[in-house]
Amino acid sequence: MKAAVIEAPGKVTVTTVPDPTPGPREVVVDVAACGLCGTDLHILQGEFAPTLPVVPGHEFAGEVVGLGSEVTELSLGDRVAVDPSLYCHECRYCRVGRNNLCDRWQAIGVTVAGGAAEYAVAPVANCVRLPDHVDVQDAALIEPLSCAVRGYDVLNSRLGSHVLIYGSGTMGLMMLELAKRTGAASVDVVDVNPERLATAEKLGCSQVGLSADELRRSGGGWDVVVDATGNAAAIQDGLERVAKAGTFLQFGVSDYATKATISPYRIYNQEITITGSMAVLHSYERAAELFATGVLDPQVFISHRLPLTEYPQALDQFAAGQGRKIVVLP
Repeated sequence: MKAAVIEAPGKVTVTTVPDPTPGPREVVVDVAACGLCGTDLHILQGEFAPTLPVVPGHEFAGEVVGLGSEVTELSLGDRVAVDPSLYCHECRYCRVGRNNLCDRWQAIGVTVAGGAAEYAVAPVANCVRLPDHVDVQDAALIEPLSCAVRGYDVLNSRLGSHVLIYGSGTMGLMMLELAKRTGAASVDVVDVNPERLATAEKLGCSQVGLSADELRRSGGGWDVVVDATGNAAAIQDGLERVAKAGTFLQFGVSDYATKATISPYRIYNQEITITGSMAVLHSYERAAELFATGVLDPQVFISHRLPLTEYPQALDQFAAGQGRKIVVLP
């Protein structure tokens, strides 16, 4: 089968690899679409994936075309979206329900072969059957949506909060859509890309700006500030925009070397919370249900649909900040 392979840092090709074989409790998925993500760029940089080469792609959906010998929950022809998370279920963090912090954390498309291929293998427990009205190609959006749902689980937002989001790429826009549905009084968006800001306006945010200085916010800051960029300058600026008793959520994925400066006295004196949200935790099924209700418009969120053969070019386009969600179609 054809697959994209990150062979070494900075090197990605599309080549032929052996067809996958499912284990007893696994299925083979004929991949309909696979989304690109910032994590894929980190893998290309030599971060996150413990070993290379690897077939990337942790945002995918498709049709079940192979069943392991002990699989009874799914049938051939079922259309599924796949939660890429793989946990040991034995370490301290798994035992207390914090599986996303698993000491032996793995993920399809990060530590084992993923969905940037014609076929992918997944545990049956990680597959969510899609309702008939959901387009299986659009369902690649469910995994990033599940990360955004996890972000809002961490925030535990109060009704009537004023929210500031840095970044209006796919994840920033998803956080915007969820903020609107979790009782925010206002949702403002900052980005250096005017085209992406236009999409945020289209989705109904309160204000947009190329910097937070352009936005009108009385009362000394925002109750909730979300970084969805991973960019050091955006993070540093966002930390200064949190109101008293407010929360800063580090949601964007930074390079390992990224640093920011905090004021311990201000955190103490103004009771500011700084927290993070890591991937997916008990949120994938809820994201699939939300997606089926139309919480996202795939025609807005997916800007490019490219053939798998153009995976290296798709990564370049994504790295350049062009478009929103880019998916490849095997």
